[in-house]
Amino acid sequence: MKQSPVIDPQALRGAAGTAVAALKVLANEDRLLLLCQLSRGEMCVSDLEETLDIHQPTLSQQLGVLRNEGVVSTRREGKNVFYSVANPAMLEILALLYSLYCPKEE
Repeated sequence: MKQSPVIDPQALRGAAGTAVAALKVLANEDRLLLLCQLSRGEMCVSDLEETLDIHQPTLSQQLGVLRNEGVVSTRREGKNVFYSVANPAMLEILALLYSLYCPKEE
């Protein structure tokens, strides 16, 4: 009987830690909504607030968490701050979640 290859426990622990961090970010409904919207392209804060009906200070708090976790990046244009998804792995996770849980368009 052929034995399965052994996975380095330290490498596995590191990968598990990274996965848990990503899942913690996604485990908040407002953050998930923000990331789903941003996965479609860059948006400014006022457009996110209007589109998703997430009001201050919740919007600022959750965008701050996403920034601190390195999931989104920002750029300033005049008085507007624009957000976009900075982590390509997060885009893949969001695409999978979308395919599994979001309503299919007719």
